[in-house]
Amino acid sequence: MRNLLTDIPGVRVGHADDAALASGVTAIVFDRPAVASIDVRGGGPGTRDVSLLDPVNTVERIDAIALSGGSAFGLESGGGVQAWLAEQGRGFAVGDARIPIVPGAVQFDMLNGGNKKWGRFPPYRDLGYAAAEAATDGAFALGSIGAGYGATTVNFKGGVGSASAITTGGVRVAAIASVNAVGSVTVGDGPWFWAAPFEIGNEFGGRGWPPSFTPDMLAMRLKGAPAATSIENTTIAVVVTDAILTKAQAQRMAMIAQTGFARAIYPVHAPLDGDAVFAAATCEKEIDPLYGLTELGAVAANVIARAIARGVYEATALPFAGALPSWKMRFEE
Repeated sequence: MRNLLTDIPGVRVGHADDAALASGVTAIVFDRPAVASIDVRGGGPGTRDVSLLDPVNTVERIDAIALSGGSAFGLESGGGVQAWLAEQGRGFAVGDARIPIVPGAVQFDMLNGGNKKWGRFPPYRDLGYAAAEAATDGAFALGSIGAGYGATTVNFKGGVGSASAITTGGVRVAAIASVNAVGSVTVGDGPWFWAAPFEIGNEFGGRGWPPSFTPDMLAMRLKGAPAATSIENTTIAVVVTDAILTKAQAQRMAMIAQTGFARAIYPVHAPLDGDAVFAAATCEKEIDPLYGLTELGAVAANVIARAIARGVYEATALPFAGALPSWKMRFEE
């Protein structure tokens, strides 16, 4: 186990980003179509093709998921991933046609200092294609890369994090998250993470809890406050298991897994957030539909909390004036 989403066999992850743009795309590509659903709890989501993930709708499986910066412009990243899959002959068969199914979600990184004057067409379709082309089933980078390149939180640079675990029944579950939260992933200004009780080893510094909690630590911190009126936020995550799930069970796993957001970000699911969790299953191992699914969701929530903390822990600061520092810049360097 590498403590990454690619610990699930048949799952690939690729990044593409642009330093001048200060934004990017992360593609999660499945070797075989995966059962999937979604749970959205943020008040300002930006999503692509998520209606088909409703359990009552026809398409059961997807080929990939696109996570992107760029706000609504970033939704074009799914078209780039789709183009790459089409070249591989992938997709939902309708007669002689094959339509790659690529849901996605975006986060707002339009005010982070990068050059967003791209002309007539935004670059996210090309970035999506490049991310899919780069997707690997091995180790991949974390931090300020891909969808998390331009991500921020209220007090530290955000980024892409990942984590994995195995349930008591031997089922694998792993997550990837791009952290661009309106709130804080740390207790106060750190160096402690809200997700500390779920940390394994020293994956995000091993700092544990503070000796005590003060009112200042528990005070609400919001990005852009007190004038936080634009949707400058969103944490988006994908959790994948090798369990055999129906689409309805995948949706339930996504709903339980959202608990991980509350364990790692304070506050979360706000009107300014577009927080969403995709859940996918590669359908290799049977589980009990009640206890097994509950355990799977509980472990998925822990894994998402760890992935969120790692996304901030591994992030590096952007090279722009006024950019937020990285966690390591503040506490380790």
